[in-house]
Amino acid sequence: MPMPAVAAETPALARENAVYRKVVRRIVPFLILCYVASYLDRVNVGFAKLQMSDDLGFSEAAYGLGAGLFFIGYFLLEVPSNLMLQRVGARTWIARIMISWGLVSAAFMFVTNEATFYVLRFLLGAAEAGFYPGVILYCTYWFPSHRRARVIAMFMSAIPVAGIFGNPLSGWIIDGFQGVNGWQGWQWMFLLEAVPALLVGVVTLFYLDDGVRDAKWLTDEEKAVVERAVADDSAHRTVHGRVLDAFREPRVWLMCLIYFCFVMGQYALTFWMPTFVESTGIEGNVAIGVLSAVPFVAALVAMNLFGRSADKRRERRWHLVIPSLMGAVGFSLAAVWNGSTTLSLIALSVAAAGVLTCAPLFWSLPTAFLGGTAAAAGLAIINSVGNLAGFVSPYMIGALKDATGSASIPMYVLALTLVVGAVAVLTTQKQVVNR
Repeated sequence: MPMPAVAAETPALARENAVYRKVVRRIVPFLILCYVASYLDRVNVGFAKLQMSDDLGFSEAAYGLGAGLFFIGYFLLEVPSNLMLQRVGARTWIARIMISWGLVSAAFMFVTNEATFYVLRFLLGAAEAGFYPGVILYCTYWFPSHRRARVIAMFMSAIPVAGIFGNPLSGWIIDGFQGVNGWQGWQWMFLLEAVPALLVGVVTLFYLDDGVRDAKWLTDEEKAVVERAVADDSAHRTVHGRVLDAFREPRVWLMCLIYFCFVMGQYALTFWMPTFVESTGIEGNVAIGVLSAVPFVAALVAMNLFGRSADKRRERRWHLVIPSLMGAVGFSLAAVWNGSTTLSLIALSVAAAGVLTCAPLFWSLPTAFLGGTAAAAGLAIINSVGNLAGFVSPYMIGALKDATGSASIPMYVLALTLVVGAVAVLTTQKQVVNR
């Protein structure tokens, strides 16, 4: 694939690069911390399943339905939440989101049956709605398109980081706190892992700025550099003045399809990874947790390498197609090698490296053409519709496992879905997205 030449660094570009290094150091690590807390509370139910399902008598399908119901609440409140963030400011709204989801996550320790499990999963999705697309929108306030893929890849490193540290931590809490105060280990896990979201939510009120003009840690000259870079980039977008325009934009719905395909694979990994590892014959929650972290290490490396390459070459489509096909190959091999722990981990590592790389690089596509008031709605529409795959994926896997007694068929379905996503990416116009 042809790659555009990278321009030599002029004094003005050197100054801009220096300013953006400062912006990245200030903003990105904190956003990563927020997302680690988010993802930990969103997917620790995958680890709780190993003990909670037996304690409460949940079937595979019941667990999959509960895991997926998160995304129904998420879907219903995503657009209103993102519009509210634009109205009241990122600092206040992101803090509200984090504190509310932390409280709901802690409440999972009181689950006693399927009904309470379903209700709390729905409420957790409603509480967290708007966080992810809100951060993507927030990044458009600070970073032009040609810097955004790397930044979003860094931000989404939180997903594998949460897997790397969260899986062993969850296993340790479940085993180490079993029976303390008369509670089960999975109850302690939900309580203790909700604490970071509550603490970081409070810190957000004091640390995060609503936009460039509010950043006291930038000089006036530095603010002008950032604002000029964002303004120059915005000149290439189609500016939509009304929320309704986002619903009428055909490319928004193409983005929904592409993102849906990628999210199918993403949440298959995050909700079912401990179960996949356990099915290869591994016993003990700590051992399962440590081995479940291995594919996320591969993903952490891959997503940042692809993100840097995409920004350096200003090429978006093939940087999405290749990892999508990697994910399809990984899931297919995992279906074939499901009798071997070592080979399964290799296959799941390829799948994770591909699938988790797709998510951050994907957002370079819609943010390349969405602008104006409808950008907040457009990004939320794409994220909410795409994240319905978070409902379909775990429920599909659980239902097919119950029906067939095998995890191989769901793997093949996931592989096919990723191939569809890759083909859909190639229908986008490269002159629009390759910036």
